[in-house]
Amino acid sequence: MVNCYMIWLGVDPGLAIVGWAILKGDETKTPEIIEYGIIETDKNMSTGERLLELDADFTSIMIEFKPDNVAMEMPFFSRQIKSAGKVLQALGVINLVCYREAQIVPVFLHQASWKAHLGNGRATKDEVAQMLQQIFDLPDLPIDDSVDAIAIAYAGACGLRNSIN
Repeated sequence: MVNCYMIWLGVDPGLAIVGWAILKGDETKTPEIIEYGIIETDKNMSTGERLLELDADFTSIMIEFKPDNVAMEMPFFSRQIKSAGKVLQALGVINLVCYREAQIVPVFLHQASWKAHLGNGRATKDEVAQMLQQIFDLPDLPIDDSVDAIAIAYAGACGLRNSIN
């Protein structure tokens, strides 16, 4: 019998900071965290320069890890319209890189759904980190956007799907 491992890339999109995580596993057990991190862009750069940096950095991640699937948070905006436009531009660049580099159409997940998958749809970043420490038996995790990306990849790998096109 041949194991069919899948590599999942989880993404917490943004223009200033993008969290990302790579998980590997199959349907028989909890996936393994391979790598995670953040991409930060300089707020003093123009939006176009920042998007170009995201393109280059995200392309490097796609080439290095060769994910089979991508799970990405679909941001929710209440009244933060100014920041929404920039985040959506970044999300578009990441979506483009996924398709250009690997013909992958990301699975988009609502924040409340991937958090609920961990047990609390309103969990703080610290609470998400604590839940992930238990799931993956880790001593500690940074409290940054990579934590959310790990949870997003995990939810995608476990089969969570939202009806977002």
